[in-house]
Amino acid sequence: MNGRIGRDEPGMGRAVEKADLKRQFEQELTRNILPFWMTHAVDEANGGLHGAVANDLRVDDDVPRSAVLCARVLWTFSAAYRRLGDPAYLAMAQRTLDDLSRVFWDPEHGGLYWQVDRRGRPVADRKHHYAQAFGIYGLSQFHRATGEPRSLRLAQQLFRLLEDHAYDPAGGGYFEGSTRDWRRLTGARLSDEDPDAGKSTNTMLHILEAYTNLLRAWDDERLRRRIEGLVRTFSRRILDPRTGHLGLFFDERWRSLSETASFGHDIEASWLLCEAAEVGGDPALREEARRVAAGLADAVYRDGLDADGSLVNEGSPGGRIDDGRDWWPQAEGIVGFYNAYQLTGEERFAEAAIRCWDYVQDRFVDRTHGDWFKHLSPDGRPDPARYKAGPWDCPYHHSRACLEMLDRLDEPE
Repeated sequence: MNGRIGRDEPGMGRAVEKADLKRQFEQELTRNILPFWMTHAVDEANGGLHGAVANDLRVDDDVPRSAVLCARVLWTFSAAYRRLGDPAYLAMAQRTLDDLSRVFWDPEHGGLYWQVDRRGRPVADRKHHYAQAFGIYGLSQFHRATGEPRSLRLAQQLFRLLEDHAYDPAGGGYFEGSTRDWRRLTGARLSDEDPDAGKSTNTMLHILEAYTNLLRAWDDERLRRRIEGLVRTFSRRILDPRTGHLGLFFDERWRSLSETASFGHDIEASWLLCEAAEVGGDPALREEARRVAAGLADAVYRDGLDADGSLVNEGSPGGRIDDGRDWWPQAEGIVGFYNAYQLTGEERFAEAAIRCWDYVQDRFVDRTHGDWFKHLSPDGRPDPARYKAGPWDCPYHHSRACLEMLDRLDEPE
């Protein structure tokens, strides 16, 4: 394709030089996203990160600080330092590593508290397995970027805690949460909008990505087996063959509790499954993951991709049920559609990735205060009530999309 992505024919999308696209992703990362977080998210008075920062840069430290945000920022700046080598990124990664290991780490029972207040005192000491997974993700990435041994030891401890307390040896997969002392947590849902499920796609997807990253740093046979088991769980339990989408919530026996499809989780899972199978190294599993990935990308292309190039949030067998746009499905759509193009060679997927990126540049990037708006209404207007940085509002999805695309655009056609 001579370094071009997409087609020049009328009506067939936009052709883009790969070198120009790489420049766009690197500039977005280094001139907009990362500077915002280094400048506006750091709490100089109390240490760590602010609880929340609004679109207009108003700080709200009455919002509790979350382990998820801290671990995601740790991953982001560790990954950026590993790729780009800027010592400012290393300093930010070190700062969040210190915060995660000093403030969020439970010195008595191990693992990460869910939330602390501005002074670093626990306000929610339960052990959501979702948060432990992001701890593994960030800690293992810091080790990959620096070779520092303590971060790897902490990641290994979290892995063993999840295996001892979260893994379901009878049915496979992972339960949702534990109490502070690692007893089974009832009412472990991450959001009041979610059903009270024994297992969720969201938690298992992020355990999968965390375990995959840990395997890159630590070649452990049990870890490898768990990754293989999770890929097969997605393929054979979580994927709904009737719709082509992933189920979201399940009881302990894998009975589905919801008919909602999350297009962001679908497209994110599509490329993370491929990554996990590649790192795991089993050829048969790799082919299974690629087949599932292509199918998921096709289902999202069909049901979740809007005419303007963006991904809407959710749908059901009866049609779309949430026409809003969150920032993270767009970021995952860019990577997931491009991954599907790499797998299949189908130009429509490359064009979908470019159109999604164009929509982000046109609507999500905040040209005044930096970073991305985190939620847009169906007509593309930013939600003024949504934090730009907060317990869930982080830099990892869109930073990772930029880093992934830099890597993928380096690869030959």
